[in-house]
Order: sequence, then structure tokens, then C-alpha cells
Amino acid sequence: MFQQISNGIKISVNTEYNGTRHRGHMIYYAFSYHILIENYSSQTVQLLERFWTIFDSLNTVESVRGIGVIGNTPTLKPSEIYNYKSNCFLISSIGAMSGKYKMINTATSNEFYVKIPTFQLTTTPQLN
Repeated sequence: MFQQISNGIKISVNTEYNGTRHRGHMIYYAFSYHILIENYSSQTVQLLERFWTIFDSLNTVESVRGIGVIGNTPTLKPSEIYNYKSNCFLISSIGAMSGKYKMINTATSNEFYVKIPTFQLTTTPQLN
């Protein structure tokens, strides 16, 4: 599990390899990631946007930006938790993702960013 706290928000990530998928003549490695967002702050916050950078071992880099997560812009009161599961497809068997969420304090309308820890996507455990 990968975890990080920034601006009073804890992000935890678990990943899973889901096998290969064929699209045309290409083979893709399918991964899922489960994210847990915990509000450790004393303020109510809302997740507005997500920003991802996805890397693979073939030096392919993809940037993704979008509103909310999986079609939602969740609001979390202090001590509340939100979780979701999503997917990623790579052209190599090893990769990583990192990113951030743009959030807003609903009382003050101040926007801020929460770092998503870099996490590995691998078909089998790799030793360095």
C-alpha cells in the first residue's frame, strides 16, 4: 500500500494486476487501483479535479486531467472517507502513476492540491 498525507488529506493506494487485454494487434497490461481518501483536517472539502502522470518502462508518458473521479466530485466532512476503484492499461508490464487532486475548502472557497503518492504498476514483484 502506498500512502501520503498532504494538506490534511490522506491518500492510500492499492494496486492489482488484471492480466492482458488485446486491442487489434496490440497487447495491453491491465491494472486496477483502489484509492482511499480520508479527510484528517477540521474543514469540509470537495474534490474538484484529478491530474495523473502515467509512466511505463518503455518511456511512454501519458498525462490525464479531468473533473472529479469516476464521474464524482465528492465532498468530505472532517473524518469522512471516500474510496473508488479505477483502471489503467500499459503497453509494458511495468509502470507507475503519480498525481494530485485539486480540492476546495467549502467554507472559505480556498482551492488547494493534495498529492497522490507515486505507486508502481507491475505484473510481478520486482527487486531493485
